[in-house]
Amino acid sequence: MFENLDLGVDPGGLLVLHGPAGSGRTTALLALAGRMRLDGGAVQVGGHVLPRDGRRVRELVAVARAEPALGLDPDLRVRELVAERRWSSRRLSCAQVDEAFAVLGVEVDRRTLVRDLSPVEALGVALALALATRPAVVVVDDVDRGCPAEERTRAWQLVGRVRGVGCTVVAGALDPPGSGAGLDTAPVLVALPRLSRLPERSATAGGADDRAGAAEQAGAAEQEGADEAGASARRPWRARVRRLLAQRLLGRRGPDGGRVGAPRGEEDA
Repeated sequence: MFENLDLGVDPGGLLVLHGPAGSGRTTALLALAGRMRLDGGAVQVGGHVLPRDGRRVRELVAVARAEPALGLDPDLRVRELVAERRWSSRRLSCAQVDEAFAVLGVEVDRRTLVRDLSPVEALGVALALALATRPAVVVVDDVDRGCPAEERTRAWQLVGRVRGVGCTVVAGALDPPGSGAGLDTAPVLVALPRLSRLPERSATAGGADDRAGAAEQAGAAEQEGADEAGASARRPWRARVRRLLAQRLLGRRGPDGGRVGAPRGEEDA
């Protein structure tokens, strides 16, 4: 979580929240995108105030990636992600998707599984799918995730191209972009420190409470482990359902490219 965050970015600008894991970076991005309710304070996006105008803000802001809440399914192929996005955004056309990929210079084989994409390719696909919906603001987390030093410039260049079409970009990263990141203008940088832990109490003052708390934490950890095991068991089914949906939208049966429900003898384009 985060607190005491006061920031602003002009239309068409770039805001970068950077900090280590546990700094509340992803939570802050989701809150700015209208996808997470705030306990206090206010967020204003283009004259629309959260939480009152949450629906309108969500229409204006596209989240390219903010994992684990929102991200690319590693078990889907790029073409299946495109089909899924077109299904969820009814007015999105193939031409709009192709245009977004071209604007960002993202060239990937759309038969490729997301898990087999390089970090920069995965970032490019996520940004292109978000940009295709023609939002006013694009939110993307973990810009530099998994990128070696020589690839980080390419990652930030992708972010810069999103700005180049007039979108405001709110990005999250482990480290801020360097001077050689290839950005046209300097971004607004906000450093998020790792949240400090609560002060520890003395053994004499809180020994009994600490023992009770430890027992409670152990029980919670055991339950969390059971919940995680259940979630892991359900995850393959969820991925399977999403893949079947995407393949149905594509009119394909699987990697072999066989058409679903096609007349006998019809060949794929």
